[in-house]
Amino acid sequence: MSLTRRNVMKMIPAAAAAASLTPRGFAQADTPHHVVVVGGGFAGCTVAKYLRMWSNQGIAVTLVEPKTKHVSCIMSNLILNEQLTTRDLSFSYDALRDQYGVNVVRAKAVLINGPEHTLKLKGQAEPLAYDSLVVATGIKFKRVKGEYDSKLTPHAWIAGSQSNLLRDQIKAMPANGTFIMTIPKAPYRCPPGPYERACLVANILGTRSGALSGNTSPADTPTVLVLDENPGIQAEKETFTRAFNDLYGNIVTYIQDARVQTVNSAAREVTTSKGTYSGDVLNVIPRHSAQQVLKKSGLTNSAGWVPVDPVTYESEDPDFRDVYVIGDSQGTGQPKSGHMANSQAKVCADAIVRTQLLNLSAHTDERLANITTNSACFSPITADEASWLTAVFKYNSENGQMGLAPGSLGEAHNWNSENYQDMFAWSENLFADTFM
Repeated sequence: MSLTRRNVMKMIPAAAAAASLTPRGFAQADTPHHVVVVGGGFAGCTVAKYLRMWSNQGIAVTLVEPKTKHVSCIMSNLILNEQLTTRDLSFSYDALRDQYGVNVVRAKAVLINGPEHTLKLKGQAEPLAYDSLVVATGIKFKRVKGEYDSKLTPHAWIAGSQSNLLRDQIKAMPANGTFIMTIPKAPYRCPPGPYERACLVANILGTRSGALSGNTSPADTPTVLVLDENPGIQAEKETFTRAFNDLYGNIVTYIQDARVQTVNSAAREVTTSKGTYSGDVLNVIPRHSAQQVLKKSGLTNSAGWVPVDPVTYESEDPDFRDVYVIGDSQGTGQPKSGHMANSQAKVCADAIVRTQLLNLSAHTDERLANITTNSACFSPITADEASWLTAVFKYNSENGQMGLAPGSLGEAHNWNSENYQDMFAWSENLFADTFM
């Protein structure tokens, strides 16, 4: 496929990443197969919706989520320059309940009992029974050493109040202030996201101070210091290298291999393997792992993620048959992003419908040949221009893993206003496919 902007747009929303079924005329069982879905983000809502659609309501679905709404991390960097608000990016579970018949339970999952097929919920004496369990709980942050307080040092990597806090801190910065952000060791949620954020903050500060138009002296020019734990830019390398060096060359300083050692939130100071830095705003994004319910239940590996079969997303642990993990917590090596979570959810839903409702194998040659997932996204580089990135992953029957499809990884040659408008269409389509 030619990697053009038009083809990137055609990938939205993600197609049913396997040879998807749209069954009709199922005989309704007296006791329908019951799937419990934990987590109301892109992965959880998509799998709940498509399980109901593709089973022709033949599968009962319960969504367990402690919050009343999901605030999308996708597009949330635009909260920082006030082009969007958290309200613009908030989605309720009303459509899942009212249009698709999903039973929504407001509760927090705390423990999975694989052999007994039950899920313990916080504050409830009786566990919730399931026939199949899909866990889509997103990320958990690893502990940050030192005097770290996320209320003083926001991560804004789970959208919501943290996004608003970071926005307000940026607004209060002096014109020649210093903004410091850290990028965690990969894998982390949304590979291009931190670099996108650095560009937007540089644009905010550079516009406010006049530095982008050359109307400031070096002493009055703001600084955006990017401390990356990785050996280099992790996504859209060509695009962000040009943006850092050329567009924001007098504002952005990028330092690679800067591993965070300690953070002092009160002093707005971070000590790394490359030195100690302090500034007016400190934006620390901690390292990631799978959520506590998966770790406590014994599903995670030493790296903190859950090994799964990418044909179905079922856990590889024989004690957890019928437990599926999709989205950020899975450990297949695919990128952790909202679009990818939406795509994986469809593979998982397809597998559950085949195996649990139709008594078909999910491992047929035809299905294996058609298992693909994709992750496309747009990255704002300025207040009105964006770039894009796309990647398609395909199942490899020889090694049993998902790998990049040949020729599928690409990025925009330039950032421009047309991409910026397409970014909103892309996100709106993805939101609709997931939550509506």
